Amino acid sequence: MIGRFRRSRTRAAPAFGERRSPGPSRRTEAWRSPGRRLPPSLGVRTLAAQVFLLQVLIMLVLVAAAVAALVVQGRYDGEHGAVNRSLAAAQAFANAPGTADALRSPDPTAVLQPAAERAMRGSGVDFITVLDRQGVRLTDPVPGLIGTKDEGVGRAAAGETFTETFHGEPEEAVRAVVPVTDASGRVIGMVSAGIQFETLGHVLNEQVPMMLASAALALALATGGTALVSRRLRRQTHGLGPAGMTRMFEHHDAVLHAVREGVLIVGGDGRLLLANDEARRLLALPDDADQRQVSELGLSPRLTRLLLSAEPVSDEVLPAGERLLAVNTRLTAPYGGAQGLVATFRDTTELRALSGQAEEARGRLTLLYEAGVRIGTTLDVRRTAEELAEVAVPRMADFVTVELLDSVLRGEEPTGAVRRMRRTALRESRAGHPLQPVGDLIQFVVADTPSVAALHRGKAVLVPDLHTAQDWRAQDPEGAREALDYGIHSLITVPLRARGVVLGMVNFWRGAGSPPFEEEDVAVAEELVARAAVAIDNARRYSREHAMAVTLQRSLLPRDLPDQDALEVAWRYLPAQAGVGGDWFDVIPLPGFRVALVVGDIVGHGLHAAVTMGRLRTAVLNFSSLDLPPDELLGHLDEMVTRLDTQMASAHPDGAPVTGATCLYAIYDPVNGHCVLSRAGHIGPAMVDPRGRVSFPDIPLSPPLGVGGHPFETGELKLPEGSRLVLFTDGLVEDRRRDIDEGLELLTSAVARPEQTPEETCRAVMETMLPGHPSDDVALLVARTRLLDPSRVAAWDVPFDAMAVSRVRTDVNHRLDGWGLQEVSFTTELILSELLTNAIRYGAPPVRVRMLLGRTLVCEVSDGSNTSPRLRRAATTDEGGRGLFLVSQFADRWGTRYVANGKVIWAEQTLGRAPEPDAAALLDEMAW
Repeated sequence: MIGRFRRSRTRAAPAFGERRSPGPSRRTEAWRSPGRRLPPSLGVRTLAAQVFLLQVLIMLVLVAAAVAALVVQGRYDGEHGAVNRSLAAAQAFANAPGTADALRSPDPTAVLQPAAERAMRGSGVDFITVLDRQGVRLTDPVPGLIGTKDEGVGRAAAGETFTETFHGEPEEAVRAVVPVTDASGRVIGMVSAGIQFETLGHVLNEQVPMMLASAALALALATGGTALVSRRLRRQTHGLGPAGMTRMFEHHDAVLHAVREGVLIVGGDGRLLLANDEARRLLALPDDADQRQVSELGLSPRLTRLLLSAEPVSDEVLPAGERLLAVNTRLTAPYGGAQGLVATFRDTTELRALSGQAEEARGRLTLLYEAGVRIGTTLDVRRTAEELAEVAVPRMADFVTVELLDSVLRGEEPTGAVRRMRRTALRESRAGHPLQPVGDLIQFVVADTPSVAALHRGKAVLVPDLHTAQDWRAQDPEGAREALDYGIHSLITVPLRARGVVLGMVNFWRGAGSPPFEEEDVAVAEELVARAAVAIDNARRYSREHAMAVTLQRSLLPRDLPDQDALEVAWRYLPAQAGVGGDWFDVIPLPGFRVALVVGDIVGHGLHAAVTMGRLRTAVLNFSSLDLPPDELLGHLDEMVTRLDTQMASAHPDGAPVTGATCLYAIYDPVNGHCVLSRAGHIGPAMVDPRGRVSFPDIPLSPPLGVGGHPFETGELKLPEGSRLVLFTDGLVEDRRRDIDEGLELLTSAVARPEQTPEETCRAVMETMLPGHPSDDVALLVARTRLLDPSRVAAWDVPFDAMAVSRVRTDVNHRLDGWGLQEVSFTTELILSELLTNAIRYGAPPVRVRMLLGRTLVCEVSDGSNTSPRLRRAATTDEGGRGLFLVSQFADRWGTRYVANGKVIWAEQTLGRAPEPDAAALLDEMAW
């Protein structure tokens, strides 16, 4: 505001170089004009008055908006606090000891009404109402409402806690409704608590006077401050008289001629209006230059055009005799003066020479900064060497070659043999050079070459002129001659060292058209190579550790899938780009032609994750040999993870925990097509039916392994023959580029093709969803179901009577004849007799026999007892105890698995393996 008044007064003053008019000024005429009683600064049209009114209006609007916002915020906070208080009161009363028992008592109203009134007074809510399961009020602050039915509580009756704004009888209120459950989780009643709108409005009304008083005070303070500012503005703009104005211009004139910059003011007609002393010196202006045309001052044509043009310029450098001047021009019209131009001149002759050196130094610093950003972006040794060459060409050199030791390229520790290196990177500014290509072996066989000297000294060697360097020619005279003929004339060779060990060599070359290297370039070259050496050494160490981890993990993953007839299986495993992770999978054959499918994921990456994965996979294999259901197996695995973390915490406090690992365990039975699954924090599988329709079954989700405190649940699927079950880890569907929902959609599109084999499914998923180097490792397992032919399944319900054994044995023998297995009939009858006799003698009904024919012959005997038989060695005088011994001798495998209503003892025989044993010889052996 002060600046604008100064500009208006400047317009009334005479221009520099002109005589002041003897007549009265405009300001004096304005003050003496007839009919004007008040000074202009006090009128309503003055700038000070307008600013005052505008600021008062703005403050009024801001205060009104603030009051409205406070009212709205107060209402929102009141309602939000009422919701929280109501919910807390309802939950506290619903979960209070004795509430559930009172609801089941003969007279719940008599028990709960006093307690509800005490809780209502203590919690500060307007009402606490207890309802039965049908919504009938058992307690209420209004006794007349007891026995009536409350509306809108159906969600709480279904077990859901909710809050709402209730509109209706008896009062509008904010309320919360919480279900009351018994020990089994069944809803037996509800508790409703709330605060009426009338109460909230009363609280808000008490706050409104305080808000209005604060607003009025703020408006009064703002108005007073605005009045003070306006008063000061009036005093500053109208308190300056003619003498003060004259003195101000004299001071400006003194400052104008004392500065070290030349100043020219050129009028709109091209005449020179003002030139200070520095401008006269720099431009060598004549003494009578004032009021002369610029074209008559003897300036250079370019400077003359610039001063006569109407285009502003900034720091344009122009020659003026032996000087270089930085010229800035601006138009005077927007700033209150007459149409014209203001130009300033600064002598930059000496600064120009210094700026050239500074620009060169700035370029070197910029190069080093870019090197820090661009070198080492990957953990690949070869790529890092290429990045060094790319940064240096063409800004540092015309050609750059990088040689590394073969041991470094393999990720091994650098060896002491540094005279044999492999050219790893080559960057050139133009083609056709004679330098050796990438991949060639570079040998340093001559002791006095620049490269050998650099290796011995451990620092860079500069050869500014290769034409005069005889030692450089000694290594390869023919190659040196070709390089010189091509135009290469200067060299800096720098050893590539990290941690005091030589990793390789970097050579910077300059060719025709470029100046030779100088000492300043050596420091830049050494800094570039030092940064690259650290990145290359990090990449080398990472490559070694990554290779070790990948090798370890692949050795721990299944190499070949086991032979089985229940599923057609294909798999893929892809390690992460950043490091080996802990994703794993397994396919485990189980008794009865069943197959277990396992997919898991370990938290973290690196060797620790790979080792932990191997331990968990081994544990799953061991637990599966016990033929446990999926939920029990994950329970045992959860306990094992907890023990591992406890042991690690005591031995290695800083070690990575195993807790958080996820696992999905599924068992598929080809006899009935059922698949039982349980998962611990793992993403669920995808199921593709034979028609290509994809779904993601809702399998109960349990916490990750090691969390503890929660039971594991199972889910069951019915899989038609030809269905595909797709098990995978989260790295397949989720990464930084997409969320999990988008990943599941891509997976659906990749597998939704009927008649697709598991191998084709794996290929389609990998091509559709994964880049060449995923950010997380991925395990994928695809299984297509098969069903056992019903003609190869036989089952008998056996009466709980020892006399039924012979009849079942006869039926089994007939079925074996129908299957063409007469050669194993004796063995099978013997195994069946022993197992069935034990079930009837020591077990409990019901007893059932099942025969399964596949790659092997499986005999299963189930009963209702949970007592497991065990193999023991009978003494010579014992009358019994040899049954399971016989079974173990004749069967290839046998065992026991527990089911929901008992146990199953099974025995498996390999078909066509050996002739049937001699029964007489066996009896003689047993008699002995």
